[in-house]
Amino acid sequence: MKWKKKNLRALANIIIGDVEHFKYRSSSFITEFFEDCDLDYVHDGTTRWAWVADRLEEVLALPHASPTVPPDAFIKIIRSVLDKSEAQEGDPDRSQALAALNIVLAREGWEAFYDDHGRGQLRHIATDTIAEVANPHRPMTPAELERREQLAAYLNKCSEDELIEEVLLPLFRQLGFHRITAAGHKDKALEYGKDVWMKYTLPTQHVLYFGIQVKKGKLDAAGVGKGGSKNVAEIYNQALMMLGHDIFDPELNRHVLVDHAFIVAGGEITKQAKNWLGNKLDAIKRSQILFMDRDDILNLFTVTNLPLPDGALPPPPTDGPAFPDVPF
Repeated sequence: MKWKKKNLRALANIIIGDVEHFKYRSSSFITEFFEDCDLDYVHDGTTRWAWVADRLEEVLALPHASPTVPPDAFIKIIRSVLDKSEAQEGDPDRSQALAALNIVLAREGWEAFYDDHGRGQLRHIATDTIAEVANPHRPMTPAELERREQLAAYLNKCSEDELIEEVLLPLFRQLGFHRITAAGHKDKALEYGKDVWMKYTLPTQHVLYFGIQVKKGKLDAAGVGKGGSKNVAEIYNQALMMLGHDIFDPELNRHVLVDHAFIVAGGEITKQAKNWLGNKLDAIKRSQILFMDRDDILNLFTVTNLPLPDGALPPPPTDGPAFPDVPF
């Protein structure tokens, strides 16, 4: 990822505090700033803005997941710059600092903002993707655990279409998939085993195609399903249809085959179900099947900081007594 020199200099001036509404940093505090971002940079006493601009160029050259996700170190730098504890006089909520930073970021196609928890975030303007590498296995904050519980309660009551439209589509968009197309349950005749198809562009510009088969409840290998569970034998037939039927990509104006099939369940996918399906498929098709169950959905949706569906939000508080006094 490469930025123009003038934009690197402008961001460097913000970091060292030579721009209004940002904390001034001398040599030792510049070193401390990068240490807080987990970077082993020590200022050598040279011109501050030039030295910081060179370090920013090195950070942007670090490996990153995709063009819409900058290196982790750069995300930490932006968050440190927007730390609300460093609010300056006349800008208590850091709104003016945010506006000044966004003038620089917008030249490179980015936008900074504060999330619901007051933490600085970075968004890719063209794709509306929040620049944060999702690690669903990291420890979650109390606020994230609360959001996870709210989403879990929503999964218990939502329909299969709501699971697709309100949860899975925003999640896959945030994870970098594009051209996400939902077949919907009004068009079952043209679904061919796929509830959704989408594609993912690799850093090499090669494209992989994915089909998704979604079930709201639990997937098991029991002979008789209980409590809304589905038998994996039904999924087996739909997976074969998904992998064997082509899809039309309007961007390429041709038909293509699905490279991988996602089996997604709003409940648990039991080990017996996975083993049964793996034994039924041959070695080639077995490598094309990917599983995503309830815990995967909850963890990924939470750590990517996506807004909860409207149906998962608690009811707004009511002002005043439920039965106000009526004057007579």
